[in-house]
This record gives sequence, C-alpha cells and structure tokens, in this order.
Amino acid sequence: MASDYSDASVDQLLQQRDVSAAVALVEKASAAGVRDACFRLAMWLLAGAPIARDLPRAIEALHGAALAGHADAALMEAALVANGAAATPDWARALQLLRAAADKANAVARQHLLLLDEMALSDAGHPLTLPAPEVLHDAPRIVRLPKLLTPAECEHLAMSAADLLQPAMVFDPKTNRMVNHPVRTSDNAVIGPTRESLVVQAILRRVAAATGTDVGQGEPVSLLRYSPGQQYRPHLDTINGSTNQRIKTVLLYLNEGFAGGETRFELLGIDVVARGGDALVFDNVLEDGRPDPRSRHAGLPVRAGAKWVATRWIRAAPYSPWDQN
Repeated sequence: MASDYSDASVDQLLQQRDVSAAVALVEKASAAGVRDACFRLAMWLLAGAPIARDLPRAIEALHGAALAGHADAALMEAALVANGAAATPDWARALQLLRAAADKANAVARQHLLLLDEMALSDAGHPLTLPAPEVLHDAPRIVRLPKLLTPAECEHLAMSAADLLQPAMVFDPKTNRMVNHPVRTSDNAVIGPTRESLVVQAILRRVAAATGTDVGQGEPVSLLRYSPGQQYRPHLDTINGSTNQRIKTVLLYLNEGFAGGETRFELLGIDVVARGGDALVFDNVLEDGRPDPRSRHAGLPVRAGAKWVATRWIRAAPYSPWDQN
C-alpha cells in the first residue's frame, strides 16, 4: 500500500540489491501523492540513478512533493523552473511557485522573497540598474564592478553551498584516488542547479548583464573559502582542448575583514584588493579564442581571517550542467 511507504523500506530493498522493487515502490507511492516518495523519485530522476535522468518528470515529482508540504521540494521546483532545467526559463512561473511556498509557511521561501523585494528587477528577473565599471586594464580587459552585491546577497551566496564545502581535490590517474589540489588550497563547493534559488539566479542575471553575456553561458557558481595560509597559486582559467572555452571569469568577493587574499595578475603587475560586494571581471582569451597568457592570476595567501569568494566562469556558448560532455 502506498500509505505504508517509508524511506527505510526503500533503503532496505536497495541494500538487498532489489532495485526494481525499490523503484516500483517509490513510483507507486509517488503516483498516490506520498510526499517523501515524490521527493525521492525526484532526486533519482535528477541524479540519473538508479533510474534514467528525466528532468521534466523530476520537476513533476518535485511539484507533487511541494503540494504535499515538502519545503525543500518547493524551493527546488522554483529553482529548476527559473533556470530552465527542463524547458525555457520561466521567471514569472518560478516566482509564483515561490510565493505559493511562502503562503504555506515556508520560512525560507519568505526570506528569499524579502531579498528579491530589495532588488530592482524586471518582470523577467533581470537587473534594472548596474554599477559603473572601473576599468583596471585594457588588454586583457579587467574590470571592477563596485558593490555589485549587497551584504545580504553576499551572505545568501555564501550560505547557498556552505554545507558542501570541502578541501579542493583532484583525481590522480596514477593512483586512481582523489588527492589534494596542487594549485588551489581552499575549501570549495558548487552551487548546482537545484540550489540556484531565485535570489542566486537574480544575481546571475545581474552578472550576465554586467558582462554582456547570456546567463546560459555561465557554469554553476563555485564557492571558495580561504583560511589563513590558503591560496590559489598562479593559473589560467581556460581549459586545454575545450571546444566551449571559458572566455571570462567573474570573481564575486563576498566579505571583508581579512588580511591578504589579493587577486594578483603577475604578468601585468596588478593586485586587486578584495572588497565585500565587489565583482572582478576579466577576459581569459585572445580575439582568436586562444587562451591569453596575460590573464594568468593568483589568489594570494590569506594572512588572517577567512576570505569568501564566488566564481562564475563564462563560456563562449551556452553551457549545460546536466550534460558536461
């Protein structure tokens, strides 16, 4: 019976490797509107395991869970509708879903709406105003956008994936293990599509407008936290052999009150001091699309306190986090 559904029973079937029975149980309970089953099915459909990825079905399952009172499902549904995970991005519909969640006493949805109310946005979620850019260098072009973000928006970005922060790692093909990143010693996390709240997406639309790009060209935001002694050694942000190159980098400085942590362009003799709310935008490629060696940069070691920064890499063409091939 669908009413007898429990996540524990599904977990037991999976432990017994009876995947077909687990899937059948979840799908039956989901069809009956069982909240936790709807949410579980949505997570499976988003992850593509143990059943094939199906974004439209995932959003339908999230909607069922939200109707049944699942607070996280309601926020995820609004996020995926706004960023167009399964269709054309629909800001108006996403905002409607967020308001419906707030009406059901979803405290987080209410907080998001309060932040959105403080933003000057068009009906499509795009910014109505932008700060005047400060050009720091012409070629490669380096621009600072002072106070692009408010303190509340900086905090929202930082908290969007703070629970996922972990030491930066890379895969070592020699040992088939994850090892400490040789260049970046910060803690990092990614704000994936399901965590792109409408507040995050309004910020990303602002970044797109400020850089003259389409919001669909951006990779998911990477959240970085640097503790004393941590740094990002000199590097280029371009990807060797990529057919959809990272043409621009946007650094969103989320806080102040720390020592060190300047962004250094070593070949240009430029050090940029991180100021909370500022954005730093620079080009990574030459006019012919090849990586520009002059954009080599580093995040200098933090001497005291903690530095929080969010990075948005912008590609030459639209980029899908669901299909990274």
